[in-house]
Amino acid sequence: MGTRPPILVETLHTRLLVTNYVECFRFYNAVLPELTGAKLAKGDEQWPYARFDVEFQKPYLALMNRQVMTPHAGSAELSRNGGDASLLCFRVADVDAAQAVCVAAGATVVEPAVDVPDWGEDTRIALLRDPDGNLVELQSSPD
Repeated sequence: MGTRPPILVETLHTRLLVTNYVECFRFYNAVLPELTGAKLAKGDEQWPYARFDVEFQKPYLALMNRQVMTPHAGSAELSRNGGDASLLCFRVADVDAAQAVCVAAGATVVEPAVDVPDWGEDTRIALLRDPDGNLVELQSSPD
């Protein structure tokens, strides 16, 4: 096999910039292994950064204390004032069980688990907020 062209990225993953780093670390450290199989690969509660990997994707999700990124953003505004520009969506087999796992780990329920037939037969979702206020969707769907 030839070498990879230099313009291609090695990984594509989500990095959440969080204000409440310790609470978010605890939340994702509790939730990710159970819902996705992702395990802590780097960092801890004391670091300003944590990375969670799954066997087939490294990294899978990263958390970074917002204060660490701010000096590197130039004039970009990194506040939470922009609203919900994104969310994390976990496709799970059992939305109700996943919701219970998330709540036990510190999530707040925005909309409890409910069937959403408009999105497809047997589709069920729940909307939550992690400890930093990021929107999290739990979804089960046959497709």
